[in-house]
Amino acid sequence: MKPDRHARTMLPIPDRQVPGLTTYDAKDPDTAYPPIEPLLPPDGAPNVLVILLDDVGFGASSAFGGPCETPNAEKLAAGGLRYNRFHTTALCAPTRAAMLSGRNHHSVGMGSITETATSAPGNSSLKPNTKAPLAMTLKLNGYSTAQFGKCHEVPVWQSSPMGPFDAWPSAGGGFETFYGFIGGENNQWDPALYNGTTPVEPPATPEEGYHLTEDLADHAVSWIRTQKALMPEKPFFVYFAPGATHAPHHVPKEWADKYAGKFADGWDVQRERTLARQKELGVVPADAELTARHDEIPAWDDMPDQLKPVLERQMEVYAGFLEHTDFHVGRVIDAIEDLGVLENTLIYYIIGDNGASAEGTVNGAFNEMANFNGMAALETPEFMRSKMDEFGSPSSYNHYAVGWAWAMDSPLQWTKQVASHWGGTRNGTIVHWPNSIEEKGGLRSQFTHCIDVAPTILEAAGLPEPTMVNGVQQSPIEGTSMLYSFNKPDEPERHDLQYFEMFGNRGIYYKGWSAVTKHRTPWVMTGGGLVAFDDDVWELYDGSVDFSQARDLAAENPEKLHQLQRLWLIEAVKYNVLPIDDRTADRANPDIAGRPTLIRGNSQQFFPGMGRLSENSVVSIKNKSFSVTAEVEVPEGGVEGVIIAQGGRFGGWSVYVTGGTAKFVYNVLGIQEFATVADTAIPAGTHQVRMEFAYDGGGLGKGGDVTLFYDGDEVGTGRVDATQALVFSADETTDVGYESGTAVSPDYTPQSSRFTGKINWVQIDTGDDDHDHLIDPEERLRVAMARQ
Repeated sequence: MKPDRHARTMLPIPDRQVPGLTTYDAKDPDTAYPPIEPLLPPDGAPNVLVILLDDVGFGASSAFGGPCETPNAEKLAAGGLRYNRFHTTALCAPTRAAMLSGRNHHSVGMGSITETATSAPGNSSLKPNTKAPLAMTLKLNGYSTAQFGKCHEVPVWQSSPMGPFDAWPSAGGGFETFYGFIGGENNQWDPALYNGTTPVEPPATPEEGYHLTEDLADHAVSWIRTQKALMPEKPFFVYFAPGATHAPHHVPKEWADKYAGKFADGWDVQRERTLARQKELGVVPADAELTARHDEIPAWDDMPDQLKPVLERQMEVYAGFLEHTDFHVGRVIDAIEDLGVLENTLIYYIIGDNGASAEGTVNGAFNEMANFNGMAALETPEFMRSKMDEFGSPSSYNHYAVGWAWAMDSPLQWTKQVASHWGGTRNGTIVHWPNSIEEKGGLRSQFTHCIDVAPTILEAAGLPEPTMVNGVQQSPIEGTSMLYSFNKPDEPERHDLQYFEMFGNRGIYYKGWSAVTKHRTPWVMTGGGLVAFDDDVWELYDGSVDFSQARDLAAENPEKLHQLQRLWLIEAVKYNVLPIDDRTADRANPDIAGRPTLIRGNSQQFFPGMGRLSENSVVSIKNKSFSVTAEVEVPEGGVEGVIIAQGGRFGGWSVYVTGGTAKFVYNVLGIQEFATVADTAIPAGTHQVRMEFAYDGGGLGKGGDVTLFYDGDEVGTGRVDATQALVFSADETTDVGYESGTAVSPDYTPQSSRFTGKINWVQIDTGDDDHDHLIDPEERLRVAMARQ
């Protein structure tokens, strides 16, 4: 192996011209320059594929003893290593930010998700430029880099079409190619997609067989093949992060039907079966205990009989979704094998970015936005039964019940968001690298964490941790390389101290011991008062003899507990965890939370063609009176199409024209639709079309009266009996002159939604109406200038 000629601790690597003879005439025989060589990492650096699934608990996949078949994970594990004590942060964006930087999630500003960012350094959602992402380090060392799938690390005020794009994967993130989505979740049938920073539409419809996971795999396979065809000498770094199996649980029906009847005995029995299978596989110790069900989680036998068929179907859909995801992960791995480069490809298959999600309520949800808006009561058992056959289909936005999430974390306590207990943070992980891992099918039980991935990849590639990136001095990586464990199963663990915190749930691991305290319950979105942090009850576990945290030793060993509690505080100070923040509604308000916002004042103007605007990019019309005014030009013969729409099939509103007549529809969670139609068609020519909503007041989510106007003249009235108080959608957007994603109203489809006339402008005004139903040019200018 020839010595590496680059000094790689400073990135980009400085260009250094070798001094020598400079001739006058290029034809002079003494003219000589070394050939231009492309930048490459050190000899032997492997290709790298990091696969990160979403919301998969430790006990879900068959590779770790679960009921959901994952044959490709099993195949990879048979040729590599299973890690049964690999940990995440208990939530998606923090895990991703930590994994991609090699630093703890509060160190890179991602104490929780971007939507609840505050001005505190550990919760700002802003990654310091002193902590360059792994992809950037690899790219600047000669790797080809690409990401496919989910990116939930963009601060919400930077997620509009105007950026800035510093935190987007293909800009500041270091990935030369990005195809996927920005945000926490996406509709698998009708996703909001980006190619780089440019919004793109899915290449097909659900009716044509489209599914997001398949699309992502198609792009990943194509990119890998192209990279090896054009740059075979360069290794690649591919980050494949499908939105699966995050809710909504969307999968073709035949995949769910494979599991028909397999969950009829419920979640309590399923946990027992899973633990037995885990012991057979050896992925948990033979003496591992099944942790008890907490009172907050209902027993299967206590669930209403009329709901049980729905609950079974929820789990069948989820299991099919996970198997379907593993199938498409297998396609990516197969493409690498077909190219003959699998032997020197380091693969991480991380089965979940946190524990299983318990955000679907104790009954599950046909539309999970119901719970997010405090309206879960709308989804009665009768309603759920009526929708049972639609779970997983394009007409659903579904999630499974809390009990299933708990079962998918077997044999551990709790679920996603609960960073205190292993049910929230322990995720089965497989590492495969035939060139450098001697044992096939081995098990590794050293404590590891998602911040260990980056330093492992750097060590495997023979690359130093950079001290300077883009002119900024770098802080040390906080993770520990796992490479030492690849061929030494009994080597003592090197990562022996790790804090955990999420929404006040917190814990500390130190040399086998863990001290933990659960502060809040994930599925309680509203109400449910919290105790003071100092009144939280701490538990103590000895991991050397208690794999699952089944035996609390706090009463028996108070000194050890106090030692670890003090250590948690020290680590919390070190990594910007303080102040602990368990607020919910307050953090949803950017003014209170202290994060920037694109929206100021009570008016906003839009222009034709603007679209893919997230809820954080649009003035909020929730829980208040508002009006929508548009100046449109109507051709002879009439007009059709959307003027402006926010949200989609599972909640939102739209002002549009059908049959030449203006119409306003408010869609509550896809369950209730309230429509107001004008009495007459819009005449040909230039006109102002206006919709006014007069909010009833008296609390959140109330109704109101609707009035439609043409040029200030009333042309229709109607009523909205209820509204969505907090959020329309996690992935649907606001569009002007068309509607992307799914349609708010069945009167049109996204494909038929384009406005056939001309829209000059649209304006949303919030607050009480002043009864001036026309907006003059001077008023529009005032609104525009007020937003500068």
